[in-house]
Amino acid sequence: MSDFDLLNYIDGEWTGKELPKIEVTNPATGEVIGTVPSAGKDEAEQAIQAASKAFKKWSGLTAGDRSDLLMKVYDLMIEHKEELARLMTMENGKPLQESRGETVYAASFLKWFAEEGKRVYGRTVPGTAPNHRIKVIKQPVGVVAAITPWNFPAAMITRKMGPALAAGCTFIVRPPRQTPLTALKIAEYCDQAGIPKGVINVICGAHGPITDAFMTHQEVRKVTFTGSTEVGRYLLKASADQIKKVSMELGGHAPVIVCDDADLDVAVSQAVASKFRNSGQTCVCANRIFVQSGVYDTFIEKFVDTVRTTLKVGNGLDEGVNFGPLIDGRAYEKVEGQVKDAIEKGAALLTGGHGSTEHGAFFYQPTVLKDATQEMDIMHTETFGPVAPIQKFETIDEAIRLANHTPYGLAAYIFTNDVRRGTLLTEALEYGIVGWNDGLPSTAQAPFGGVKQSGLGREGGSEGIEEYLETKYISLRI
Repeated sequence: MSDFDLLNYIDGEWTGKELPKIEVTNPATGEVIGTVPSAGKDEAEQAIQAASKAFKKWSGLTAGDRSDLLMKVYDLMIEHKEELARLMTMENGKPLQESRGETVYAASFLKWFAEEGKRVYGRTVPGTAPNHRIKVIKQPVGVVAAITPWNFPAAMITRKMGPALAAGCTFIVRPPRQTPLTALKIAEYCDQAGIPKGVINVICGAHGPITDAFMTHQEVRKVTFTGSTEVGRYLLKASADQIKKVSMELGGHAPVIVCDDADLDVAVSQAVASKFRNSGQTCVCANRIFVQSGVYDTFIEKFVDTVRTTLKVGNGLDEGVNFGPLIDGRAYEKVEGQVKDAIEKGAALLTGGHGSTEHGAFFYQPTVLKDATQEMDIMHTETFGPVAPIQKFETIDEAIRLANHTPYGLAAYIFTNDVRRGTLLTEALEYGIVGWNDGLPSTAQAPFGGVKQSGLGREGGSEGIEEYLETKYISLRI
């Protein structure tokens, strides 16, 4: 018996005991820590029917009533922060201090949208005649299906669930096979808070049958996805048959531009925090670092020293560890391949460059590469791992060209104390998010999302709830 043998949560009941099991392993040890049911099309249909049945009553509640229930879930997440954080570290591998931070961050979306739901405003518009009235109202989309990634097992759910529930939608989530336990624990908190049956459903299982049910069932009015651009492209094609509403946060390849007037201590600390958080397994982490020639050598010296002295690799549950394993062997092979390619093409390895695959765990040391060039695969393909390639640039125009030379456009970072230069850079960069002297810009009250092939729509901020609403125009003759 594993420590966590959990069941799916459908229509307010814990189900799936009779189904085949998916084993959940700890990436830091390779040990099985729990199991979940492997559901398929039938269970997906049950979840859809439950959410559809619950929609009328849930959407009929006042915004204040829905807000009160969301705040109860928020309170439970904060109350059980340590429990959720330890579970997250065990199934994801990230250090415990990062899991604690993610728990608070995840809960913040429930708190923000509990209030934002009260601010879903319509409007009246002057009519075309004395007896004509125009009214515009906002109504919930309906049943929402969410597909979430493993790298932020809690926050990627609440960032979708919070606005969906606040808007009056009902919600189904299929968490990833690697990290389903956190999702089911959040469902426990929803149950304890008194969220009505069918409003929240969590279904674990094979990607294909469950996703196909989401995409083909007419009762699912919206699909929200965070993951790779390749899968997002497939979901967009699948949504076309029913013109299904979609929002997507997809891949990124974030550039960092360090100008010669930057505060290098700030630039280094923020770039290290961005690059190596969650072992580089974030969609907005620093992937390509461009440093102006005047500060190139100094920046690299400070950057490498910080990496060597502040990052401790190991099991995220161990004291002092702030850098965990990669999620699996496939991720390890990708990182290893990119580092090898870069070195063969002339990059200088300054630290790291090796890893360990013992006992079914995949650790790769924080790695810094100097003298990166555009011929290297790592400068064009998202790494999703702990490797920082650094390339020199001369002019701001060159930096902009290099940064924008990608099909992705999720996040970018600039470091400069020149307001004119910074303004020009932020406006010229083709990205949905730009951190100016800030390597960690994500927050519940700001819109998060990308341009180009990095996605559609926004999560967070006042924009986040609009993704779960439809606009209705009422024309009245009196």
